[in-house]
Amino acid sequence: VLNCVSSHGLEAVLVAVELVIESGVLSTGHVVNVLARLNAVPTSESAETSLHLQEVPLADTRRYDSLRGLTDIGEYADAMVEVSHA
Repeated sequence: VLNCVSSHGLEAVLVAVELVIESGVLSTGHVVNVLARLNAVPTSESAETSLHLQEVPLADTRRYDSLRGLTDIGEYADAMVEVSHA
């Protein structure tokens, strides 16, 4: 943990250690993880773009069956064979 002071600064390490102690999970890895989250660059919620969808996405599970080559209910039933994992 002391090695992190040279790269993150004493104040940041003290804050991270305090947060880790409050959490009750004491480990060097946890301190390093908290330091990374404290120093992370915030990401934007949305991005501006000139791209537009030409076709609205649909949640259609039958499409996946068609990609597997299953066209009728009989083929679908044959494909759903129980597999033993013993």
